[in-house]
Amino acid sequence: MKNLCFWLFHILIISNVSLFAQQNNLQGAYKMKQGDVNALWLFADGYTSMIYYHDKVYMYTTGGPFALENNSITIETEYHDQDSTLIGQSVQHRFTVDDGNLRDSDGNEWVKQDAKDQGLDGLWRITGRMQQGEMGQIQRGDRKTIKLLIDGYFQWIAINPARRGFYGTGGGEYTFQDGRYAEHILFFSRDNTRIGTSLQFEGEVKGKEWHHTGLSSTGNKIYEIWTRE
Repeated sequence: MKNLCFWLFHILIISNVSLFAQQNNLQGAYKMKQGDVNALWLFADGYTSMIYYHDKVYMYTTGGPFALENNSITIETEYHDQDSTLIGQSVQHRFTVDDGNLRDSDGNEWVKQDAKDQGLDGLWRITGRMQQGEMGQIQRGDRKTIKLLIDGYFQWIAINPARRGFYGTGGGEYTFQDGRYAEHILFFSRDNTRIGTSLQFEGEVKGKEWHHTGLSSTGNKIYEIWTRE
C-alpha cells in the first residue's frame, strides 16, 4: 500500500511539473491581424486573455485560467463581454506551432512577440487602494480586478465570474525601468478617446507586492497595491 501511494504521489508530481513546463513554453504575447481588426493573446502564470480591437475602437475580450495538452488549449472562461453565456464554460482552442508562432484551427497565424522580461511579468490582483489618505485593503471575493503583464504588453480586467459580471478593461504596451512604469493604451472598453494616450507612473516591487502610484487615465491621483496571484 505504501509503495502504491508513493507511485501515485510520484505520478502526480510528474504530471504537475509537465503541465507547468507546457504552460511556460506557451507563455508570452501573440498578435494576429485580420483586415482592420487587431488581436492580442496573452499567456502568463497559467492565465490567458484574448483581446480584439480596431486601431481606435475596442471590440471585446475573453479569458481565464488555461490548461495545455498536446496541441489544445482549454480555457476556463472567467469573462467574455460579447457572450456572457460562455462564462463558467470550458472553451477549447486547437493549434499548431510553427517557428514559435501559433496557427489556430481557422488558419490564423498568431505571431509571438519578442521576450521582454522587465520584472513585472505575471498575473496580479489589486489588493490595496489609497482613499482619503489611508491605504484600504481590498478583501478577496468573487469580484476582482486583475492585471496580466507579459513581454511588454498588459491588460487589466474588472470582473465577477460568479455573477458573470464584466466592469471594464484596458491595455496595451508597457515599460518598467528604474522605478518608472509607463503604459501606452491600445484598447479601452470604457472610453475609446483614451486609445493612443500614454501614462507615466512610479512603480516598486516589494516581495509579492507591486506599489503603483501616479495619475489615472482620468487625471486622478492613485496609489494602488497589486499582489501576485
